[in-house]
Amino acid sequence: MQSENMRRHMVDSQLRTSGVNEPWLIKAMGALPRENYVPAERAATAYADRPVPLNATRMLNAPVAAGLMLQAARPTATDRVLLIGAGTGYLAALLLPLVSALVAVEDDSALAKIAQSHVPAATVIEGPLVRGAPDHAPYSLVIIDGAIQELPAAIIEQMTEGGRIVTGLVEGAVCRLAQGVKIGSHAALRPFSDGEVAPLPAFARAAEFVF
Repeated sequence: MQSENMRRHMVDSQLRTSGVNEPWLIKAMGALPRENYVPAERAATAYADRPVPLNATRMLNAPVAAGLMLQAARPTATDRVLLIGAGTGYLAALLLPLVSALVAVEDDSALAKIAQSHVPAATVIEGPLVRGAPDHAPYSLVIIDGAIQELPAAIIEQMTEGGRIVTGLVEGAVCRLAQGVKIGSHAALRPFSDGEVAPLPAFARAAEFVF
């Protein structure tokens, strides 16, 4: 009962007040127990309006970030989805009932095993996040569950023409949510909301040397 009350409060006080109001999304996030997707010792903070640490380098993004990303993604029953940064499978669990196929990539072995246990019907691949999952491409929807500094061409190549992408984007000291559509060989990202999105270290831009 306590977790149900916390989910209800999350919906009313975080999601709705931030513009997350699609009925299918409110229903899904209001039913899925977030506490099952964080370490047991952090269950009490699962519904906090901030990212929750999963390990030393990875986070479960805040409910508002997850909701805004999925709302912008507009998943459909015909979508083949690539989810980059599976974590413990929270976003995958929300997506899976809505789409045709879901491939989730995770570079942390322990997290990949947890994600697969939470979404056994999804294809969870352990490997470099920046590589994506080319063996299962193409994808009509790509979601990167974290903030990146740059989008690798390898990811764009795996998208269908007109395919959508939603991600967090690091711009200087600020993280924003951004979306784009693949046209030709490009997918320009356009920010659509400010928000706290945990950076994905794998997508950090290589340091430039200054002489």
